[in-house]
Amino acid sequence: MTVLKFGLAVGTIALLTVSAMAQQAPLSAEDPEAPKPFAAGEPLAAINEAGEKQTPSDNVKVFGSFNFTESCTFDPDRGLILAMNAGAPQDTIENDGFVSLINPDGTVHTAKWIGATRDGLTLNHPLGSAIGNGTLYAADMNTVRMFDLATGVPLGEVEITEANMLNGIAATEDGTVYVTNTRDPQRLYKITPDGESSVLVEGGPLVSPNGVAIDDNGNVVVVNIGNNEVLTFSPEGELMTTEHAVEGGNDGIVILEDGTKYVSSVRFGSISRIVPDENAEIIASGIPSAASICYDPTANQIIVPMNPNNALAFVLLD
Repeated sequence: MTVLKFGLAVGTIALLTVSAMAQQAPLSAEDPEAPKPFAAGEPLAAINEAGEKQTPSDNVKVFGSFNFTESCTFDPDRGLILAMNAGAPQDTIENDGFVSLINPDGTVHTAKWIGATRDGLTLNHPLGSAIGNGTLYAADMNTVRMFDLATGVPLGEVEITEANMLNGIAATEDGTVYVTNTRDPQRLYKITPDGESSVLVEGGPLVSPNGVAIDDNGNVVVVNIGNNEVLTFSPEGELMTTEHAVEGGNDGIVILEDGTKYVSSVRFGSISRIVPDENAEIIASGIPSAASICYDPTANQIIVPMNPNNALAFVLLD
């Protein structure tokens, strides 16, 4: 396995490339300890009595497939929602996180896509997720993990040793990643495509920072759990504007092409809409533990993960 290490003043970073062992066949079919290749899960199907594989018939709809879903992201190429699941608590089962593929109507496409097996996979307690540069990025405790968006194969990871709760995450098309650490030290990190990490913003105005998104100008927008502020920073970390959601305790944010922002309050169960140069308004409420939202442009809807409720909520936009 190739290991690249970058020494930085801000902390120790380890960038791990895909393990060659995770992609090769077992060394021996008779050796149960031999490494097995990574395998992604398949869409729902059953084998009938004739031994034929059959996908669900058109009159069957399957819902569910969640275990503490904290975030989602929309894959426009497949038209599917990627739902991040933390799985069992770490003190019960380590490395139990997985990713489900969900149809836009909420039915299950693939119950466990990443996480069908643990061979070649480490995914402990994923929170935020983002797509960029053909890659799925996941904020997993103190590590950003990367997966090939087409196959689910692990591509590597960046560990930030001083982080203790990487949470919201956003990625650009060139592979630059922005990720928050919600607990002390309260920070917004920047990770370059070659794996170098640095602190972009630390302390105020960050107040338990959570969700992150990139606007059309390439600026980085962060929401706080500690108040209702929606903060826009330049790529260099300069605070440019401060907007406000209707309620505080915010978790997720999405930004549409026209600049409209939608913000979810995990504490108070609402979705705020912020139109440029207008006051924010609540467009949906009563959604318990409304976590890190994503936007499905094909159905013009906001998808809301609901954490311990093990569910997704769907909010159709006007």
